[in-house]
Amino acid sequence: MMSDPLKDRAARSLKKSGSLSSLRRHEFQRSIHGQTKDSVSMVSYMDEPSQHEAVSRLTVQMENTYQLGPTKHFPVVTVNHILKDVLTNYLQEEDYEPELCKQMTKTIAEVIKARVKELMIPRYKLVVIIHIGQLNSQSLLIGNRCLWDPKSDTVSSYVFRNASLFALANVYAVYLE
Repeated sequence: MMSDPLKDRAARSLKKSGSLSSLRRHEFQRSIHGQTKDSVSMVSYMDEPSQHEAVSRLTVQMENTYQLGPTKHFPVVTVNHILKDVLTNYLQEEDYEPELCKQMTKTIAEVIKARVKELMIPRYKLVVIIHIGQLNSQSLLIGNRCLWDPKSDTVSSYVFRNASLFALANVYAVYLE
């Protein structure tokens, strides 16, 4: 038989490892009373929903506003200035290199998204798409299709060119009812 301090220490170590929650009471008693770990059937603590998962599943209930249109329209001109500023600052001195441009598209998209979000325009979902390609006397057609409400949804676009590359930046603003 194990003494009480040893039982407490074993219980704490099992609890820390996450195995205590998956053991049934009689299996826990068997594991404390000297049987080996192999004789006890254990279920991983990952198989059971944890308290953290239960909290993350809680949803916030918000009351309806019955607002069907935007109170403030999306500022296309301001966003065009943001697009021009960001593309010029990031790409003015750059040469086309495929791996660098791959990373730059991600970086530029995140910067533009953050700058547009700073405008605090309520209830608009933003989609930022950046295309960067080599400028080499070729033609290119880029098309995007969207299903939206023309009264409230809009797009802002800017094209940048330097000696070796071009960049197209689109910001789609879709109103969330």
